[in-house]
Amino acid sequence: MRIGIGFDIHPLVYGRDCVLGGVTLEYGKGPRGHSDGDALCHAVIDAALGAAALGDIGHHFPDSDPAYENIRSIELLEKTAKILGNAGYRVVNIDATLMLEQPNVGGEKRTMAATMAKALGVPAYQVNVKAKSYNGIGEIGRSEAVAAQAIAVVEEAEI
Repeated sequence: MRIGIGFDIHPLVYGRDCVLGGVTLEYGKGPRGHSDGDALCHAVIDAALGAAALGDIGHHFPDSDPAYENIRSIELLEKTAKILGNAGYRVVNIDATLMLEQPNVGGEKRTMAATMAKALGVPAYQVNVKAKSYNGIGEIGRSEAVAAQAIAVVEEAEI
C-alpha cells in the first residue's frame, strides 16, 4: 500500500458556480480556477497521484492547456482513476477535509463522497469527506476562500 497527501485552495468569487466534490451547491460565490475550481476534487487528485508517485494535477492537467478550461474537476478525477489503473494501481481509501466557512456542506458530504467514489470506480464506503470551519479566522474564515486536503491510500491492482 502507498499513501499520498493532497492540498488545494481557491478564492471564492461572485459569478462562479460553487462546485465541491463534484456537487454544485447553492451559494452566491464559487471557486475561481482554470477548471471549475473544485478544491476538494483537486486535493483528492493530488493525493491519489502522489500515492502512486505519478506527479500531480498540474503535470497531467496543466492550466496552460485550453482543453481543461472550465472542465468539471469530477471529470479530471475520472481521468485520474484511469491514469492510476494504467499504472497498475487502484484506490483503497480516500479521507478528505474541506476547510470553509460558507456554504454549509453538512448535508452534502455523503453526496460528495459518493460522487467522487463513483468517479474513482470504488464503493462509496472507501471515500470519506469531512468539513471544518475556520471560525472567522483568515481568508477561509471570512468566506473568501475554500481549501481542501486529502489522504489517499492506493495499492497495486491484482492482474
